[in-house]
Amino acid sequence: MDKPLAIEVRDLKKSFRIPVHRVDSFKERMVRPFAARDYRELRALDGISFEVGQSEFFGIVGRNGSGKSTLLKLLASIYRADAGRIRMAGRLAPFIELGVGFNVELTARENILLNGVMMGLTPGETRERLDSVLEFAELGEFADLKLKNYSSGMLVRLAFSTMMETDADILLIDEVLAVGDAAFQQKCADAFREMKAAGKTIVLVTHEMSTVEEYCHRAMLIEGGHILQLGDPEAVGREYLRLNFLSETGGAEAAAGAGSEGVRLLDIWLEDAGGERVAGVGHGEPIRLRAELELARDASGVAVGFTTDNADGVTMFQLGSGISGSDGTARVGAGERVKVSAQLENPLAPGRYYVHCGVQQDQGKGDISLYEHRALDFVVFGSERDGGVLQLEHEIEAAVEAEAGR
Repeated sequence: MDKPLAIEVRDLKKSFRIPVHRVDSFKERMVRPFAARDYRELRALDGISFEVGQSEFFGIVGRNGSGKSTLLKLLASIYRADAGRIRMAGRLAPFIELGVGFNVELTARENILLNGVMMGLTPGETRERLDSVLEFAELGEFADLKLKNYSSGMLVRLAFSTMMETDADILLIDEVLAVGDAAFQQKCADAFREMKAAGKTIVLVTHEMSTVEEYCHRAMLIEGGHILQLGDPEAVGREYLRLNFLSETGGAEAAAGAGSEGVRLLDIWLEDAGGERVAGVGHGEPIRLRAELELARDASGVAVGFTTDNADGVTMFQLGSGISGSDGTARVGAGERVKVSAQLENPLAPGRYYVHCGVQQDQGKGDISLYEHRALDFVVFGSERDGGVLQLEHEIEAAVEAEAGR
């Protein structure tokens, strides 16, 4: 890394002991005197190492329980590591959990003064910035109200505003900004841009991939206490979304075996480029649809079709094909299995979609028919959403035409 280091983490480990049996009453204590002594170990972080340069906006992402919030609390010295080393260069301002560091029995004015001193300002410097904190938080008329009477939105505004005025070199920010209202979130977004332009070192934990892509110079994906990916924010964001959605189970199990007297839908699924089953695809990546059918008796002129709807029931597209028999004709024998393979471009916006499968004879006699509603569901993931149900690749330009004779 070319920049001087602001944060250096080496082989960091942290575990928690969780009781196997919970003892809530005196009776349980008497009946099971040794129950509380049985523990299982939860390894939140298992030897992770990384660096953050000065003036870098660094994102940390991961699913719930991945260890990212534990890491942030270790960086803030709220937790003590079991092993490893953390080195910080500069004054630190943590913004980790709603209300941490506040005394709810004190007023907002008193809490600002207390927190400013705790973050390294002198009492005089804190008093000079008191009005600025209250103005940014838009809480001037509530300055002498005790915090126990504050709403969660008021608390988050006060905490963020206090952090903004500490002149810290390193800011640790958890995703508590989601508590604020829309107007305050926009104000925070503007503050992020100003801090980034001012060269502050910022570590941000978030589930919002668009935020990571917009602000972060680099990002890190944590899963199970290990670093899965570190580097380009867009690549890390896509891997995070893939990890979330592709761990889901698709709808093929419910459809397996569904059918009528003449035809059965044995299986239906999506594949990735390597032929592995997946429960979703990234926006812009091809959709590879696969299905298996079995006919119960001889038939000819049979066709299979698929309709895809979004979560609101709006049809996105339809596709279908006649079924060819093993002899190359339109006749299919009883007991023969039909494999369907389709690949199509994916202009779908991020969201969940449902595939309905139908089989019928071209002649419309109806002696062989199948309709399986929501035979498969899948997710299109991606952080960009411009609106609408489709996101089409496009080029657009606008220009003033020169007047004739000029």
